[in-house]
Amino acid sequence: MLKMLIAVDGSEHAKHAIETVANLARAGVALEAILLNVRDGPVFYGELPALNVEEIDQAQRKYQDGVLAEAEAHAKSCGLTVRSTQRAQGLAAPEIVRVATECGADQIVMGTHGRGALGSLFVGSVTQRVIHLSALPVLLVK
Repeated sequence: MLKMLIAVDGSEHAKHAIETVANLARAGVALEAILLNVRDGPVFYGELPALNVEEIDQAQRKYQDGVLAEAEAHAKSCGLTVRSTQRAQGLAAPEIVRVATECGADQIVMGTHGRGALGSLFVGSVTQRVIHLSALPVLLVK
């Protein structure tokens, strides 16, 4: 059985990635999904009282939980078997590769915004960094 790690961020592109993996499962590929959301590390401008830091962290975790719950519900509604949901914090690309490796995923699946070369030049691309860092195959869904 294949383990597919699907990186989710709450976007329509992530939903397309889930739907693509579900289509593979319906076509007879024995697989299970691991859903991963990576949230940025704490970003603070200036000094904040400890209470505010805790409130910001709680709000970020709550948002992350919501993204994962929505992705899991969407995956299940598409008929996909969800093995687990994973949370990570830090830079997205290295965290995606790290979690995929640690959980024994066979493949990483990501939705791509399709900004093209010029957009990636200015914005940077998590997808490009994952491809560069990963020894695992990466399936990109537009």
